[in-house]
Parts: sequence; structure tokens; C-alpha cells
Amino acid sequence: MTDDNTMTDGGVAAGGDEASPFDTVSEFEETRKDKLRKWYDAYVYTPISIIWTDWRARIGFIIILAYLIMGIIGPQFVTRTSVLEGPALAQPFETMEYPLGTDDMGRDLMSQTVYSTQTILKMVAAGATSTVAIGTIVGSIAGYKGGMTDTVLSSITDVFINIPGFPLVMVLGLLFDDLLLGNPWAVGVLLSVAAWGGLARSIRSQVLTLRQESFVEASRALGLPTRTIVFKDIIPHLMPFVVINLTNAGRRVIFEAVALYYLGILPFQNLNWGSVLNLAYSAQAHTRPAALHWFLVPMVAIVLISIGLILLGQSLDRVFNPRVRARHEKTTSDDQLDEGDGVSVGETGGL
Repeated sequence: MTDDNTMTDGGVAAGGDEASPFDTVSEFEETRKDKLRKWYDAYVYTPISIIWTDWRARIGFIIILAYLIMGIIGPQFVTRTSVLEGPALAQPFETMEYPLGTDDMGRDLMSQTVYSTQTILKMVAAGATSTVAIGTIVGSIAGYKGGMTDTVLSSITDVFINIPGFPLVMVLGLLFDDLLLGNPWAVGVLLSVAAWGGLARSIRSQVLTLRQESFVEASRALGLPTRTIVFKDIIPHLMPFVVINLTNAGRRVIFEAVALYYLGILPFQNLNWGSVLNLAYSAQAHTRPAALHWFLVPMVAIVLISIGLILLGQSLDRVFNPRVRARHEKTTSDDQLDEGDGVSVGETGGL
């Protein structure tokens, strides 16, 4: 006769002389502080540590951080410039009151650069996010679902791929000039209208291979809905490719926005890099040595942020490399254990 305490795995249930190994529980209880530390380690400390070990990413990170500080915090300390604020065409570093000089109307180029950065960052945030979000979602659903869904979404994608993107944006910019006036968020979304097709096609190709993987088949066998499989199983595996395309989309938004404002197609209420170049070109600043800095300041700002995005994008794939992440998370966890805070190895998530 079988003992009532005997379990199917050969052990003895709680209350017997022996305990099943499957009844063993951790002697440590994970606290909220431990959870916050794990989140910080996985999503803040580890990515920054990985980026900091690559000189390309380090330089790109510093450049982009400088632009973020200038665009977000700068307007709190730099007043918006006005006509006849200073002497006309003051040279850079001629006086510390106008470190980058002034234009022919006496407006401070440093102030113009700070407020232009704020405007461009809003366009980049809206345009790059819209491009990547639409392209990733459409490509993932088309590649995973297949059949009629794939046919319809692929046909729509082909239409947007074959439409000349920049001329389309020019026409839409002229049609909706009232909506775009003084609204950088709307300009960013406009610039993403014809830019997501190529990314959607690339994502679809990768999903076609991922949907046959065992972990996707397991999720499908469990009866998980499509949105769960796509957003929790498939898209996380595509994050390196998605993030790199996010930086590329940001550069494209900058170039197209500057070009549209420079050509005078988009209306502007406040100065930005493109409108500053437009005014400088109209005043023939590129042919006048005394006014050349007026033309060069926005150009240097555009080139530097482009270099920062290129360097950051080239090395961001290492952030999603499992081996690199494991090495940095292990180091972080070891440091935490050395502090003697009582966190167990199993709780750190890095060992």
C-alpha cells in the first residue's frame, strides 16, 4: 500500500520524513528594491556600459546627449533672439555675448542654434518613431499572418515604396501648410508618410524565417493570440535591426526637413536650421567672407548630429547581443553581491 505522503516524483510531500526537490523554494525573498535593481541593471546600466566600451558609440552618445541637453534644457537658459538685438554680422567669438556671431539682422546665432535644435529634435522624435512603428508593425503582421493579409499589406507597402517620397512630401507640405505652420510634430509625421515602406519589406522578410522557429510554434500551440506572438515573441528578436533603422530614420528626417525649409516649401514661424540656411542663402552669405559664419553655423550643427547618429547606430547592435549583455550583467551582479546586500545569485538575473 502506497504511503499517502509519497509523491509521483519519488519524493515525500511536506509533513513526511523527506521532501521532494520540487518543493524546494528560495530562502531569499525578492523585495521591491531588488526588482528595481534588476530593472536598472538590465535597461539602464548594462546598455550604457556596453555603449561606453565602444569608442564609436561613446563619441556618438556624447554628441547626441549634448544635442539633447541643448534642445531640452538650453531654452531654459538662452533667451529667444530678436531683430536688432546685437550688431549686424558680428564674428564668432568676437564677443562672448554672441559666441557664434550674429546674422545681418543682428540676431544671435547661438540662440538660433539652440531653438533650432529643439525644433529639429521634435521632428526627429515624431518622424523616426512613426516610420519605425508603422514599418515594424506592418512588416511583422504581413510576414507572420501570410495569406490574404500578407497580400493586402504587401500591396500597400509596394505602393508606398514606388511613390517618389520627397516629391510626395513636398506636395503634402504645400497642401497642409496651415497645419504644419509652427508644428514640428506634424512635420515629423509628414516626413514619415512615404518612408516606412522599405523597412516594412525588410521586416517582413525576416519574420518569414522567424515564424517557423520552435518558440513561435510553441506559442502558437498554446493558443496565444497573434498580437502576443508578434509583439512579445517576434519583434524582440528584431530589435537590433529596428534600432539601427531608428537612427537612420532620424538622419533622414533631419535632411528632409532641412531641405524642405531651405527650399522654402514648408512654412516656418520660428527659425530652424533649414530656415536659417534659407535666409543666409537669400542674403548671399556664402559669397561674403564677413557673413560666411552665418551659413556655416547651421551646416556644422547638421553635420555633427548626423555623425553622432551614424556612430551610435553602428554600435547599438552590441546592446542587443546576448553574449555581450550577459557579460556586462554578470559584472554588475558581481558588484552588487560584493556589497553584501543579501541578493542571491538566482535573483540578479545575470548569473
